[in-house]
Amino acid sequence: MYTKFFNLKEKPFNLVPNPNYLYASTRHQNALSFLEYGLSEKIGFVMLTGEIGIGKTTLIRHLLNKIDKDMDVGVVFNTNVVSNDLIYLILNEFEVPYEDGISKAKALDIFYRFLIEKYAKGRNVLLVIDEAQNLSHEVLEEVRMLSNLQTDEELLIQIMIVGQPNLREMIENPKLEQFAQRISVSYHLAAMDIEETKAYIAHRISKAGGDPCLFPSDVVKKIHEISGGIPRTINLLCDAVLVYAYADNKQAITLGVLDQVVEEKGGLGIFTKERQKTTALVSEIESVPDDGGLLNRVVNLEQRVERLAESVDKELSRVSAKSERSRDELIDQLKTQLQQERVRYKNLVRQYKKICSEKIPIDEARHKNLAQQFGTTVYENKW
Repeated sequence: MYTKFFNLKEKPFNLVPNPNYLYASTRHQNALSFLEYGLSEKIGFVMLTGEIGIGKTTLIRHLLNKIDKDMDVGVVFNTNVVSNDLIYLILNEFEVPYEDGISKAKALDIFYRFLIEKYAKGRNVLLVIDEAQNLSHEVLEEVRMLSNLQTDEELLIQIMIVGQPNLREMIENPKLEQFAQRISVSYHLAAMDIEETKAYIAHRISKAGGDPCLFPSDVVKKIHEISGGIPRTINLLCDAVLVYAYADNKQAITLGVLDQVVEEKGGLGIFTKERQKTTALVSEIESVPDDGGLLNRVVNLEQRVERLAESVDKELSRVSAKSERSRDELIDQLKTQLQQERVRYKNLVRQYKKICSEKIPIDEARHKNLAQQFGTTVYENKW
């Protein structure tokens, strides 16, 4: 509809997770690094959490597109199941044939034989469970038991659980202590800050063939304030803004267009849950007969509470974002140090090989120092 109007090849803000549109922010890159490490090291349990609409599914799809061809992957999306149903869902995902009506024990035995067969062929098996926060304690315990399927030396299956922040709270329950102990790698994907939001919007427009500066800074700033840095909400807002601008024949995106979207399309899920609750409460109060201005006082009080709640939410988001940035900065520093150590190690290797191959007379103390850096004894030849 509006793609030709804004010189776009396609709609840049679709809600369907598309790994081709993944914006690799610092925290997304760190999340990928954690997940890739967990898979490459064949760690049993890997966990990714994040708010609704933060981009977890997009990130997982991007990761699955990069994995080695020697890995068989099954993804379970339907997590509103009882414990006895889980194994049958998993068999279906991996297209393992079984007879209807078999017992749970028989189904587990069939799956174990499937894993042994894949292991014998040198193939790895990965099970991804999305929306894992919907799983009951009993089903999570069933998932943990799957990790017991192993040989004497290696795990036969790797499990990645993906869910909303309350998944972490669930796992902290003492009843799931054994489950928590199995999670070796985990990462929480936090909301984007203002700079990342600006880069995210520009990235998606650019990927669609448009002008990355289509959304001016003042509009981006307000989009970030309304969305809280959540990609799905940003997509909702940006797509609606483009539709409204097109309908008004305006190629310039302005705050006025955004205000119109927010006013008329609040039902899109753009507003916070707290604001929706307050609006509903005010509507309920308005149905009560007024008594000496009581209604106005209650409404004003609710508005003040709403503003206070929004201020508290913003402050909590700011503190959380600062914490996440500090962690990401530390990870970046460690990556830089690791790269520097790798370069240093390669230089030392070249020096040592040159000394050993050309038999260049060197100071014995320096020779000993080089050898000690490699954890070896001094080269025996005396030159």
